[in-house]
Amino acid sequence: MAEKKQRQITRTTASVSPADRAQLLGHKAAVLWLTGLSGSGKSTVAHAVEKALVAGGRLAYVLDGDNVRHGLNSDLGFSAEERKENIRRISEVAALFADAGLIVLVSFISPYRKGREVARKTIGAERFLEIHLDVPLEVCEARDPKGLYAKARAGEIADFTGVSAPFEAPENPDLKLQTGAQSLDESVRAVLDLLQERGVIGGDGSRTPEGEEKP
Repeated sequence: MAEKKQRQITRTTASVSPADRAQLLGHKAAVLWLTGLSGSGKSTVAHAVEKALVAGGRLAYVLDGDNVRHGLNSDLGFSAEERKENIRRISEVAALFADAGLIVLVSFISPYRKGREVARKTIGAERFLEIHLDVPLEVCEARDPKGLYAKARAGEIADFTGVSAPFEAPENPDLKLQTGAQSLDESVRAVLDLLQERGVIGGDGSRTPEGEEKP
C-alpha cells in the first residue's frame, strides 16, 4: 500500500477581525442560502435583494448555481455524489466571501438536507440563513423558464429534481418565501426584514451593526 501523502499545511490566523470588517462596511457578514425547486425564483429573488442591498450601501454578491457550473464546477454532473461536491465547493467559497465581510446570496437548488447542513457547518451557523422558496412543483413546472421540466418529462434529462430526483424541503428555515403567491417586491422586503431582525443590517443603513454612526 502506498504511503499516505503528508500534507504540510498550517492554517494562518487573520489579522483583521469580523468586527473590523463590519465597522468598515457598516454591516455584518451573512450567507443567505436560497433553496428550492428549479423555477421557484431563487435567482430572481437573489439578484433583486443584491440590487437593493448595494443601493443601500451594503456589499453583497450572488453566487448562482448555473454560473458556478460554467466555471468552478464545470467538471461536475448531477448525480447525488456530484451534487454533494457541488454544494461542498460553493459552501467553501461562500465562507471565504463571508470572511471578507460580504452579504452573500447563494442561489442553489441544493436538494438534500444533509448537504445544506454541511454548508451551515462550513459557513458557521451564526452567519448562515436558510431561505426556502416554497413553491408547488406544478407552479414551477408551469413557469419552466429554461424548458428543463419539459426535457425531464421527455426523458432527456436524468436525475432532475422534482421529477426523477428528490427535493428535501427544509424543516425549519429562517424564512419561507412563497413566490407563487408573493410579488417580487414582497419577497425582497421579507429578506431585508430578516437581515434587520438578525442584526446584519441597520434599518436605514446609517448605522453600523454596533449602533455607532458611520464616519
